[in-house]
Amino acid sequence: MNMNTALEDAISEWHTAVNHGDLERAAAAVGTPIVVLGPKGAGPITAEQFAQWVERSGICLVPRSWHPVSDRLMVVEQDASWSRNPAEPSNDITKVATVFRVTDGTVTAALRLPDLRSALDLAYICREMAASE
Repeated sequence: MNMNTALEDAISEWHTAVNHGDLERAAAAVGTPIVVLGPKGAGPITAEQFAQWVERSGICLVPRSWHPVSDRLMVVEQDASWSRNPAEPSNDITKVATVFRVTDGTVTAALRLPDLRSALDLAYICREMAASE
């Protein structure tokens, strides 16, 4: 299997689980721990804590552009909104970008940043740190 395909498949599964608010699927889409970064903090959390965040946040992240960084890292620019109810679509859409790391078919890092440039900068730093270990 092509490494980019495996990377894209894992990230697509993550988006599907999050955007549908499917807590069981969200927990299965991530590793334990998953390292997260967002406006309310950063650090490792369990798959169960990730699923709780999915439920609590009500976030929807629609992928708009994909930027491969390495065989394990991808930056995805997204439109973020906080309403999953199709009867009440959100008019409040915010552009964000997330650095994803995938290990063994699951997302093991989801680092959300406010824009594509800062996400790409962070992803390149992460790639170089991993290469120098």
